[in-house]
Amino acid sequence: MTQASDLNRLYAVDKILQHLKKHGESSDNEIAEATGIPLTDLHLYLAELKTKNHIMLCHSTKFIEGVKIESVICRISGYIPPNKPGVKPKIQTA
Repeated sequence: MTQASDLNRLYAVDKILQHLKKHGESSDNEIAEATGIPLTDLHLYLAELKTKNHIMLCHSTKFIEGVKIESVICRISGYIPPNKPGVKPKIQTA
């Protein structure tokens, strides 16, 4: 690999991790659209991140109006996003 391609890879991996930290669990299509990384390249970067245990991957199959849609769902390993601001429901006690 050349130095330029190494920098591009590192930049893309960083964009993926930043997206997952900001948005939590996301599909491969959502990440590709948000980061501008082509889906084929994204799958290579996701596989690399998974082998290093930076992310968790789950293969998902959905049927929307009878059409089978397969994707990969990703999230940061061991990362718990902060609570969203706003009023939280209180636990009702009897």
